[in-house]
Amino acid sequence: MGMFDYFRSSYDLGESFTNVPCHTKDIEDGIGGTMTQYWLDPAGKLWVMTYRDTHDMEIYEKGHPNYDPKSWINHGWIPNGTHGRVRPTNLTKYITVYPEQWDGEWEDWPECRIHFKQGKLQDYEHSSKGE
Repeated sequence: MGMFDYFRSSYDLGESFTNVPCHTKDIEDGIGGTMTQYWLDPAGKLWVMTYRDTHDMEIYEKGHPNYDPKSWINHGWIPNGTHGRVRPTNLTKYITVYPEQWDGEWEDWPECRIHFKQGKLQDYEHSSKGE
């Protein structure tokens, strides 16, 4: 299946796409996605959630309870009290999103193609994977 990004919409895109977890592989060209979380607000503005600088790296030295002399991964991440942030995006492109869960046939899995210009929704249309 590969990597994807998370997408959630508070803008009314229809029952299958509004306030439900969705995925997309179209936001980041060439790589399919990086598990980044995107949110479409009720006004149609696209936002990205970032957790940059919310943890500090701790190096495990000899004597530390998590130190493993046979491992090359002798570090861990410690929360530093900084919370994640939501920032606007300036995405200009078409993306296709699809619900995370679907109980029907693969061909009937709904998709929503969304057009953004400077991070603002321009229009959208519904289809299914079989079309």
